Amino acid sequence: MNSLDIAKRPEDTRVVVAMSGGVDSSVVAGLLAQQGYDVVGVTLQLYDHGEATHRKGACCAGQDIHDARRVAAALNIPHYVLDYEERFKQSVIAPFANAYQQGETPVPCIACNQSVKFVDLMTVARDLGADVLATGHYVQSRLGADGRRQLFRPVDGERDQTYFLFATTQEQLDYLRFPLGGMSKAAVREMAREMGLEIAEKHDSQDICFVPQGKYADIIRKMHPEAVEGGEIVHLDGRVLGSHAGIFNYTIGQRKGLGIAAAEPLYVIKLEHKTRQVIVGPREALKTHTVRLRDVNWLGGTPLAELSAGNGAPVEVKIRSTTGPQAAVIQSRDGEVFVTLVSGEYGVSPGQACVFYADDSATSEVWGGGFIAEAVPQVFAAA
Repeated sequence: MNSLDIAKRPEDTRVVVAMSGGVDSSVVAGLLAQQGYDVVGVTLQLYDHGEATHRKGACCAGQDIHDARRVAAALNIPHYVLDYEERFKQSVIAPFANAYQQGETPVPCIACNQSVKFVDLMTVARDLGADVLATGHYVQSRLGADGRRQLFRPVDGERDQTYFLFATTQEQLDYLRFPLGGMSKAAVREMAREMGLEIAEKHDSQDICFVPQGKYADIIRKMHPEAVEGGEIVHLDGRVLGSHAGIFNYTIGQRKGLGIAAAEPLYVIKLEHKTRQVIVGPREALKTHTVRLRDVNWLGGTPLAELSAGNGAPVEVKIRSTTGPQAAVIQSRDGEVFVTLVSGEYGVSPGQACVFYADDSATSEVWGGGFIAEAVPQVFAAA
């Protein structure tokens, strides 16, 4: 077996690398080329929205495509750029705008992995005769005793991207490889310097790639003019405190910029898209102990027996990409999956992900996850 767990010599193993023009995917391509693999770089052009195409650290547009081409040329590997802009609009941007219009807070990077990257790009890789598709994600995968690959958190906890990959199917996971999972970001940058790559110091993007300067409301106004319709800002006790110009301008847990005057600090507790009401209240009302999930995806090691028997199963979960796992219990009720957070969490928003881990260790196995459909009211959670 070679380093990619394939029973071939590296030179007989074709690897398609998803090249975004950033440091991580560039190092993946360089590392595999150095190891003697038959490497082919592929970049998907996903959007071309004016200034967004020129922002440093964005991916799959403008300067980034140019950077990917230069890296491929420096590494002396073939490189293809494929236009998937319309597919990206339909599979990622449109659902993103729809979710905000309905009062949710979506995670477009998960949708992109679910559709364009791990469906369309995999099809391209197979058409090119690739044995595997490699990406620059900071996650780890390795073969289990049953011959199937399992997903784990990376060595560099600060770069952990498992939150964005929970929806990966077993078939996709078996075909994917993540060469950076055992490395730190600092080591990756140093490797880029050693390879002489011009993008070694390129900044990482902190924004949603297709949202220039974080102005997501502009995209929603353009795609859903009707979403601008206003409504009331209502206190939990029923008092109408003011008005707003569209619920998409608010997020769960928001405190500043509410446009109302009150004697106490108030936070956005809930967004009612049917009545167009923004519900506000004290911080304590933001605390949630139980969430109901939709579109749950199970990976290896899942306690399905306990769940099918109606019992709760202990698990660690992440409900935000930037926080560590916390203790929880998974339960199945009437065909739906609920997760009870032992310590509770503030500001849980529908549309976000809830990812399951075997434990809270630094390189824990990922058991899957689901999207948050509802933050269950406190009275229900205490039952």
